Order: sequence, then C-alpha cells, then structure tokens
Amino acid sequence: MTKWREVVSELDPEHREMLEGGSLSKLFLSYSLTTCHPVIIGSVYGILASITMILPYSYAGWVDDSNFNEVLNQWGIMSAIIIAICATLGGLSNIISMIVKRPPLRLENKRRFIFPFPFIGLLLITYSMLTEVHHFVTQIGWLFAILPGPLYVHLSYAPRWRILDRIDRGLNPFEGMKETIDKIIDNDVNSDQDLEEILSEI
Repeated sequence: MTKWREVVSELDPEHREMLEGGSLSKLFLSYSLTTCHPVIIGSVYGILASITMILPYSYAGWVDDSNFNEVLNQWGIMSAIIIAICATLGGLSNIISMIVKRPPLRLENKRRFIFPFPFIGLLLITYSMLTEVHHFVTQIGWLFAILPGPLYVHLSYAPRWRILDRIDRGLNPFEGMKETIDKIIDNDVNSDQDLEEILSEI
C-alpha cells in the first residue's frame, strides 16, 4: 500500500471519500501518482475526445468524396490539437490548485448536467461539417465536446491529486487551506481530534 493510501484510510469518512473520489478518480488513482498526473489525465481525455471525432470526420470525408489519407490527416491534426489543449489545461489546473489551495469538488450530483455536453458537442460539430452554419455554432460544438474532461480535472481531480501528492511526500496536505472539504460537515469533536492527530503525525 502506498503512503498516501495508508494516511487516507485513517481519515474520517468525509475526508476519505473526498480524497478517494468517485469510480473514475479511483480508476486513475489505482496507478502511481506520477502516472496519473493531471497533465496525463488531461491527455487521456483529449484522446477520448479525438476518438469520438473519427465518425464525423469520416462521414464528412465521404460526403465530400475525399480520399482516406486526406481525411486521416485532417483528423490526426485535429486530434493532436485537442490532446495538446487538454494536456495544457490539466497542467494549468494543477498549478492553479497549488496557488488557490481549495478542496476538490464532489461532482456526483452534478454529473447529470455535465454528461450530455460531449454528445451535444458531437452533434453540433457533425451538423456544421455537413451544412453551412455560422462559425459560432462550430465553436460551441468544439467547446461542448472538449469542456467536460478539463472541467472535471480542474474542479475535482487536480485539487485531489495535489493533496494526495503532498501526503505522499510527507507534507501537511491541508496547509494553507481555508477549508479542507467542499461541503459542511457535522461538528464531530472526536472526528476533528482524530484528523488533527493524523496530520500531526505526517
């Protein structure tokens, strides 16, 4: 068991749930902290967003009677741009989380609002490829298609990774934070004492 897992397992349930995250964060954090750095996770989202673009690019190429190499080249260039953007945003999110020192937001109850965005974006991009529409519609489509991944990294994953990285390096994970959790927790004196004892040992 890695060091941060040992420390997190001894925290109170609210902080433990916040730092372990949901099923997606647990999947990423099953690897080493170096492997699951926010830049890399941002790149993963960029790759996923690029894969979803294969179908509209292929269909647009078929409608325009473009050859396979031309379509593949266009898709490859756009994929590289998307991956670079998502990786850069992941790095910026990590830097911002170090400066702001805020707790990770819990997005469990907000997923139903974020989930439709990539599909709406994909529809808008596909529609803009097949018909003449205002350039603004295409921009909105790209924004909706790419936004959810970097948004998750910025609001939830990067702040969580920063805290876990500090734990892993033997530093006080909550140093400089005005609050250590993104929601109001009960004033459980014993729980607070346990947390203080654990932090004093780090």
